[in-house]
Amino acid sequence: MLVIVAPGQGAQSPGMLAPWLELDGVADRLHGWSEAAGIDLVHYGTEADAEEIKDTAVAQPLLVATGLMTTRALFPDEEQARKLVGAVAGHSVGEITAAALAGVFDAKDALTFVRERGRAMAEAAAATATGMIAVLGGDPEEVAAKLAEHNLVAANNNGGGQIVAAGSLDALEALRADPPAKAKLIALKVAGAFHTDYMAPGVTRLAELAPTLSVSDPVVRYLSNKDGEVVAGGAEVLSRLVAQVANPVRWDLCMETIGQLGATCVIELAPAGTLTGLIKRNVKGVATLALKSPADLDKARELIAEHATEELSA
Repeated sequence: MLVIVAPGQGAQSPGMLAPWLELDGVADRLHGWSEAAGIDLVHYGTEADAEEIKDTAVAQPLLVATGLMTTRALFPDEEQARKLVGAVAGHSVGEITAAALAGVFDAKDALTFVRERGRAMAEAAAATATGMIAVLGGDPEEVAAKLAEHNLVAANNNGGGQIVAAGSLDALEALRADPPAKAKLIALKVAGAFHTDYMAPGVTRLAELAPTLSVSDPVVRYLSNKDGEVVAGGAEVLSRLVAQVANPVRWDLCMETIGQLGATCVIELAPAGTLTGLIKRNVKGVATLALKSPADLDKARELIAEHATEELSA
């Protein structure tokens, strides 16, 4: 069974769209999507530097547009794609890409949603001095206890002992001074404590936007970051996307479900690499491909031919 996954914020890199613009129709498609995205996608994907695309209000629509664009390059026929793919999942903002691939909403509504998501989260992050630190290794119970002791939240659980702690900068500094035993701490270059209560204003803003979007039930199994479960209703997917801004990302549970569903191949949409690395370590016996550039398309098509199903997988 074939699974398609979409990466989250932090996966972007300067110039990542440049090689894709060599494909027919890509530049026109990106220009056409830029209004809904609220940014010049071609500029930010080809000319902007690392600092410019680190901005949450830029990074999030850029990532979703890149995922949607590579999906179209890989599957020119959307209806056929949904017959070949057994399940989709995304990490954080990548959930929006996954929802569009599953048929929950079209590209325009996906980009409208992520535009407001990025802006709302950037504004919420600017309101309070917060951040995130990756905690690698250590005893899980001790890690959880240390986070609680310092009033931090496990905003991401990426499996294999990878936890991302989030909270105030003072609390993060206290954790750095008093880390869990045998754990490595890495400060993340993000604007704030995403997927915590600090993002509550973003939830309110997206809840107001949600009724204006046209949604349908997924026609491909859609796995939710909330609990790793398959969500069958379009309204429920949208509700979870709204709430997820202030809720932890349980990518560990998504990977568990990918394994339980019997996945044999996972392809990660551009800008790829992060999720396939996690899946290699946590889902054994599954072929993986990080779709980083058009040079990877032929290999991706070979894997699709080998692992896809011809039946609708909803």
